[in-house]
Amino acid sequence: MLDVRRLRILQHLAAYGTVAATAEALHLTPPAVSQHLAALQKEAGTPVVEKRGRTLRLTAAGELLVAHAEIILAELAAAEAGLAALQSGRHGIVRITAFASAARALVAPLWQHLADLGPAPGLSLRLSVQEPDEALEELHKRSTDLALVHSYTVLPRSLPTTCEQAVLMEEPVLLALHPRQAGELGLAPGQPADLSHTAHLPWLTPGPETSCYEMIQRACGAAGFVPDIRTRSSDFAVLAALVAAGAGTALIPRMALPDTTGSLSLHPLLQPVSRTIFTVSRAGTGKHPDLRRVLELLHNPPATPGTGRLS
Repeated sequence: MLDVRRLRILQHLAAYGTVAATAEALHLTPPAVSQHLAALQKEAGTPVVEKRGRTLRLTAAGELLVAHAEIILAELAAAEAGLAALQSGRHGIVRITAFASAARALVAPLWQHLADLGPAPGLSLRLSVQEPDEALEELHKRSTDLALVHSYTVLPRSLPTTCEQAVLMEEPVLLALHPRQAGELGLAPGQPADLSHTAHLPWLTPGPETSCYEMIQRACGAAGFVPDIRTRSSDFAVLAALVAAGAGTALIPRMALPDTTGSLSLHPLLQPVSRTIFTVSRAGTGKHPDLRRVLELLHNPPATPGTGRLS
């Protein structure tokens, strides 16, 4: 019979890539991991890993076991969540990994709401700010409980089939111009803009390591030009400030805009680009009472009168 503990070790090896990293993640010694893998191979009756140089690779049998391990461990996680729900008053820690604008606009109000409830809820949050690819990797490695990620209409993102995911919101990507530039383009405030008319303008973008940068490249490419990038910053508040100073133009998702945008002229695109934001958690864990509470608050935030946002 296959040992679930050893399946978990194999699953971690698939995620972390080396025995040493797997051992560190599971708080085991490397020899202990190797022994468990050897025992699992005996239980399976066939090799589940093989050496490739200095690393171990999963065999076809190992890949098969990992696929089934995802299902088995998800069911165990659901069972643990059910037991936790029966324990009156039990509360714990929920680890969230989110991209920067979601951390500011979604996680910060959630944190404030929980703080306003006082000590009774007993729920603590931990936050790591990462780009979506890194957030999904943390989720895969079980370094986080919940990932907030995004996908653009011009840049779809493949989400793990072994995870539970739900659309949190959809928002437009807006063209940010200095009012003088908008006037030169004949654009009234809020009027949809033809992106091709901005080909001659200097552009301000996030860094090339971000998916937002790739989104801008694709949107401009679809409009028939390559943007003339003068400044790169992955802080959208910096980009907005530079647009307001007349340094150039930028494409900014609505949620990433600073709270004060009076000095900007903002325009939807004639060929709309939108950003969809998802919550992603490992299969089965969404039933855990702590994580379920966080998901409920994110998807159905209690509103402050007149704002529609988390209190």
